[in-house]
Amino acid sequence: MGVENTESTQFLVVLNDEEQHSVWFADRDLPAGWRAEGTSGTRQECLDHIERVWTDLRPRSVREHLAAHGD
Repeated sequence: MGVENTESTQFLVVLNDEEQHSVWFADRDLPAGWRAEGTSGTRQECLDHIERVWTDLRPRSVREHLAAHGD
């Protein structure tokens, strides 16, 4: 199944527990372990938003470990 990429297809920006970002079809149930971040729009609008806000690609657990241990 290909990714629908029409201007009328709406997507959501979603996050998992590690604060990793992705896009998901707005009209479908979210997959287990993911939650809506609050941004919606075309696929490209969502991808552009992710590019702006997800500047540290390390999983949350890695960031927290490094912050706690001064590495």
